[in-house]
Amino acid sequence: MKKIQLASLALVAGSMMSMNSLAAEPEYNLKLHHFLPPMSMAHSQFIEPWAKKVEADSNGRIKIDVYPAMQLGGKAPQLFDQVRKGIVDISWTVAGYTPGRFPKMTSFELPFIPGTAKATSMALQEYAETEMQDELKDVHLIAAHTHAPGSFHSREKAIKTLEDIKGLKVRAPNKVMSDAFKAIDTNTIFLPVTEMPSALSKGVIDVAVLPFEVVLPTKIYELVKHHTEFKGAGLYTNTFLFSMNKDVYESMPADLQKVIDDNSGISLAGHIGDLFDNYEIFARKHAVDQGNSFDYIEGAEHQRWEDAMAPVTEQWMTDMNKDGYDAQRLLDKTKSLIKKYSDF
Repeated sequence: MKKIQLASLALVAGSMMSMNSLAAEPEYNLKLHHFLPPMSMAHSQFIEPWAKKVEADSNGRIKIDVYPAMQLGGKAPQLFDQVRKGIVDISWTVAGYTPGRFPKMTSFELPFIPGTAKATSMALQEYAETEMQDELKDVHLIAAHTHAPGSFHSREKAIKTLEDIKGLKVRAPNKVMSDAFKAIDTNTIFLPVTEMPSALSKGVIDVAVLPFEVVLPTKIYELVKHHTEFKGAGLYTNTFLFSMNKDVYESMPADLQKVIDDNSGISLAGHIGDLFDNYEIFARKHAVDQGNSFDYIEGAEHQRWEDAMAPVTEQWMTDMNKDGYDAQRLLDKTKSLIKKYSDF
């Protein structure tokens, strides 16, 4: 009799373990795709920890597999469409990789607009929520953000004045800044981040225009001798979109949607901006330790650069107005939101 009871208990226990095992299976297996390598700050400090936190907050009901460096195929400019079409569930990409796709967002890409990454990211998130519903209607936005303001990283020539950059081959980070550099008589070349080390070493470009956060993992600080930073208003920033397939989000029960929502929005944008600001300081130190030279554009010289690039902003306003947007209102809102969050 005892043997039968023990056998029955073992069977029940085995059934319960099997049921618990089934219960532990995630309800949603999501693929998160991005373009930077695993050693990048964005992957190791932002994207991977974010995925783990969502998994933990959902008690394992959501599982997120992260695929860096375009492991699922395609190119970085295709990432937004990959998530829109459901090829992947979540993607992170540079909005400016698809010129003309997000016209309202370009107000943040104009020269001498950004503050810190934290302030500008929080400003961009509020701006996206209130101004960009039409441009982002085909995805579920998790966060919009920026990196820290970019600097010049020059192979051979120190850039101390506006005249020093004339005629140099300069890598432009987006279309707006490409126009800005053309306005000051440079030879502008657009290259993805991944191609810049090779382009610098071969002399295809003379100057990389980047935040130090990218200079470190690409080891660009070893390929250049000079760095030029802008004191006051930052030279430029890039805008990023962290988005989710809309159908996948809407298929989730309300409690799992809340998990995503609790890890989205203004607070996430500010957190990402903080990461970029802090890493900028860390990454810059490697260029200092390399023995490279540093110059600073400030005061009257800063104003000269602003004046020289002002026609790009004026042309942006003309083009936006022509396309039916109230350019002045959008630019004023961009500046006021950055100021708002700079005071936080």
